[in-house]
Amino acid sequence: MMVIPFLGFAGATGAALAGRRGLALAVWGLSLGVLMALFREHATDALQLVF
Repeated sequence: MMVIPFLGFAGATGAALAGRRGLALAVWGLSLGVLMALFREHATDALQLVF
């Protein structure tokens, strides 16, 4: 699941190289938002410690 934002960043890089600046910025921003949401989910998740 963590690969999704990085695929978006790769897509944004491809769009930038193709000269589609607006699309690249939109995809980059969306990918950054997804990455932050996944990080928040990960950082606030309770640890399941079983002894």
